[in-house]
Amino acid sequence: MSFQTSYSAKSMSSGYSSSGSMRRSFSSRSAFVPQASSSRTMSVQRSAVIGGASGSVYGFGAGSSYGFGPSFASGVPITAVTLNQSLLAPVKLDIDPNIQAIRTQEKEQIKTLNNRFASFIDKVRFLEQQNKMLETKWSLLQEQTTTRSNISGMFEAYIAALRRQLDGLGNEKVKLEGDLKNMQSLVEDFKHKYENEIHKRSEAENEFVVLKKDVDAAYMTKTELEVKVDVLQDEINFLRAVYEAELLELQSQIKDTSVVVEIDNSRHLDMDSIVAEYSEDLHVTKAKIAELNRMISRLRNEIEGVKGQRSTLELQITTAEQDGEKNVMDAKLKIKKVEEALQKAKQDMAHQVRQYQDLMNVKLALDIEIATYRKLLEGEEYRLSSGGGPSTVHVLSSNSSVNSHGGFSSSSGYGYGGSLVGSSSVTKSQTVSSSRKVY
Repeated sequence: MSFQTSYSAKSMSSGYSSSGSMRRSFSSRSAFVPQASSSRTMSVQRSAVIGGASGSVYGFGAGSSYGFGPSFASGVPITAVTLNQSLLAPVKLDIDPNIQAIRTQEKEQIKTLNNRFASFIDKVRFLEQQNKMLETKWSLLQEQTTTRSNISGMFEAYIAALRRQLDGLGNEKVKLEGDLKNMQSLVEDFKHKYENEIHKRSEAENEFVVLKKDVDAAYMTKTELEVKVDVLQDEINFLRAVYEAELLELQSQIKDTSVVVEIDNSRHLDMDSIVAEYSEDLHVTKAKIAELNRMISRLRNEIEGVKGQRSTLELQITTAEQDGEKNVMDAKLKIKKVEEALQKAKQDMAHQVRQYQDLMNVKLALDIEIATYRKLLEGEEYRLSSGGGPSTVHVLSSNSSVNSHGGFSSSSGYGYGGSLVGSSSVTKSQTVSSSRKVY
């Protein structure tokens, strides 16, 4: 008796076909062949087919089959089968506990890849339909070439005019900035002059205070000297009275005896020296008083001159303050006018820039639409050269001079549209042929 065992396994075989399906199969086979006259086969096959197609249709299929049965060779007699009982004992085979988790993970990966492939197929279909519609739009755009070119020329002329206005506003801005700088320099000049006048006024006030102190000191000296003069005058009067009294007394004594008078002649000489001394002191004092009077007169004249200078300086300061305030007010008014002019120029410039940007946006939209039509035309020419089935494309165009509408849609449910405003619209319909392949 002979016993044969065979085992074959195939796993993790996956692939992508043109229809987007992925196949994974696993098979095992074991055969027990006792002798040559009889054979027993058992086959287990499990297959899973997962396929996806565009159009939001997803298909999943799985099939399994298990078969077991005896097979006999034709023309061979049936013989007795003897089996080794030791071979019938169950074989202890350890099953990997992670095989179920691995299979589940593989199924999830297969589902994810299937979904991604289906999305890719849908995207390809959508892009093909977009290409066809763009080709159709481009063919329709070729009919409006003359009108678009005229509008482009008008836009370019208007943009050139706006640029010239922008350059003019820039030159005016530069001029106004120069005037503003001149006015600011003039204001700074008047400010410096005003500060200088205030400094001169402070110096004059300080000089007046010093002169006033000198005058006060001179007046105090004059008062003291006048007091001294009064004291000396009183002393002179007293001495004169004493002298006269002594003179009278001497005269009375002379009447009595002449000898006594001759004896007292030396005393008479002493009195003359005293009188001469006091007379000299009086003369010196009067000279000092006269000098002080002259000094007082001179100081008074200087004070009057300083007062006149002070009044003149005060008048000049007042005039300078008034002129400075007037000039500052004029400068502020001019600066305000310049700022208002600058603000107005900025507003006009911003308005011109906004208009320019709007025109550039319209031009950009037109360029994009022209490029789109060009791509549509190229794609349509390519599609016509390759051949295909019919498809209908609706195009909505506008006749507005500034803004325009644009839009198209297809029978497959995909659409594209613009969001600008137009004054009037014309609807055109064109039927083109397209090819559709089934995946």
